[in-house]
Amino acid sequence: MGQLQEQEQRLDYLIEKFKEDSGEYRNLEVGDTEAEKRIALRSLMNIRMPKSMNDEIVRVQDEFLQTDAEEKGIVKLADILTIKEQYGSTQPFGDQISIWQGDITRLGIDAIVNAANSQMLGCFVPCHKCIDNAIHSAAGIELRAECNHQMNQKKMRYGSRYEEPTGQAMLTKGYNLPAKYVLHTVGPIVGYQLTDALRQDLKNCYESVLNCCIENGVRSVAFCCISTGEFHFPNDEAAKIAVETVNSFLENHRKDFDRVIFNVFKDADRDLYEKLL
Repeated sequence: MGQLQEQEQRLDYLIEKFKEDSGEYRNLEVGDTEAEKRIALRSLMNIRMPKSMNDEIVRVQDEFLQTDAEEKGIVKLADILTIKEQYGSTQPFGDQISIWQGDITRLGIDAIVNAANSQMLGCFVPCHKCIDNAIHSAAGIELRAECNHQMNQKKMRYGSRYEEPTGQAMLTKGYNLPAKYVLHTVGPIVGYQLTDALRQDLKNCYESVLNCCIENGVRSVAFCCISTGEFHFPNDEAAKIAVETVNSFLENHRKDFDRVIFNVFKDADRDLYEKLL
């Protein structure tokens, strides 16, 4: 049996099992095309509350997601040029910083950064385009389960209404992602205007992630553009804070990192980082 046929069988199996698991969507009608089936499965995964799942179903899910990751193409650290190699940058940390444009869930490095919300359980909106949704969808249901476990521990310590404060960092395993770990951080939400307090909150996100890396032996990390999407932080200001904070941090912790990557998805963000670096 070829890999394509195996993936098709896994997809059909997982849709039926996740429908049964959902209860409410047990009778969900799913289209016949692969694209429709994938949307259905991702949606069922996205809306699923953290709870136990049959080991066999999890095993098949893991095989499905890991095969998907291989087919998308895993990008290893050695495949990513530094800004010194790519642009001839002469800045002090040019051999340790990279700009990489693409899907962060393809990176086979130590850790990727997730721009999370204060509930820290991932995005529950089916197939939402936020990075939180993309990371949880590629990692699988085990990621939400671990996030829930860590949050429950914090609620026991701080109270049942605890939510993750802005500017901190929480480390989990990467599960079916090529990255070993995910570092979750809650960025500031910009309302009517950008303030110095919000700028400091964003700086705290970068510093907290980098400190968490050192504490856990993470030597390569990829930052997404924290808070610039759903949280409306201006992209140019966010990029400036990101670069300044990373450069300042590396001045005292250069030996602790092999690479810090600024992962961008949009051309406009790539242009901003290229100008700054």
